[in-house]
Amino acid sequence: MTQAIVTAKGLSRRYYIKGAMFGPKQVVRALSEASFELYPGKTLAVVGESGCGKSTLARLITLIEEPTEGSFTINGTEATKDNWASLRESVQIIFQDPYGSLNPRHRVGAILEEPLKINRPSMSSAEITAKAREMLELVGLRAEHFDRYPHMFSGGQRQRIAVARALMLEPKVLVLDEPVSALDLSIQSQILNLLVELQDRLGLAYLFISHDLSVVKHMADDIIVMYLGRPVESGTIEDVLANPRHPYTLALLSATPVADPTAEKHRIKLEGELPSPLNVPPGCAFAPRCWKATDRCRSERPILDGSNHPAACFFPEGG
Repeated sequence: MTQAIVTAKGLSRRYYIKGAMFGPKQVVRALSEASFELYPGKTLAVVGESGCGKSTLARLITLIEEPTEGSFTINGTEATKDNWASLRESVQIIFQDPYGSLNPRHRVGAILEEPLKINRPSMSSAEITAKAREMLELVGLRAEHFDRYPHMFSGGQRQRIAVARALMLEPKVLVLDEPVSALDLSIQSQILNLLVELQDRLGLAYLFISHDLSVVKHMADDIIVMYLGRPVESGTIEDVLANPRHPYTLALLSATPVADPTAEKHRIKLEGELPSPLNVPPGCAFAPRCWKATDRCRSERPILDGSNHPAACFFPEGG
């Protein structure tokens, strides 16, 4: 069996912010107890509404921030601050906004060459330039684009440049943080198809962060559904989307547009707002908005554990 490139166990991240004058600091529980495995050539999607901890998880896996609790390994090596520099080359990130992720003062060639200049000091200038031009061609751009500035490109072209930059160090894992949400629909499909092609060619593992379940269905092999910083359901994309077990997953799916105008649609409208991560409710965090909630849900937290398709719910769909 293929060995996992990334194995995460119980990842949690808390932030401490200033409270009232002379009062104790408050705790923001941005991420709690996230566990998963990433395999070569496979895509793991992380979905949920804003504030559920998706981007926090991305910052941990890309070694931008250190987990408060839990651990994860990359290629069998546990990620600690002592080896961050050596492991960062194995994990790269593609950001949501192609307009803000590229330096407007640098030409495209310089943007692509920068990672190699910093991390491959033994390479000559000619080798670095050749590698940058090769990567530009790999993502579907032309040779004349090498000397242009980012403002001279469309949004889709800028995201192709961002993909090329992420691939310059030949990583094994790409974290895709909403990589197409800022693009037009027609351009979204082009970028998604490019990512699929690159994954097949290079054997990359993707951690795909999104709120769009229709995009996730096209891209992912496995999925984790997050709510208020905590995973509430996980499994293969076929199992979770065809047979959602957690009420929150069911509500997300009911809000996803369907192309078939004749299809019968039952929209589940959640009551109330997402609770504050500063004041997470006791028991199940989804209980204040859940139509199935009982006194047990409000006092006892369900655990995500068990089968290949677990759900953190006392009364899951399907029994």
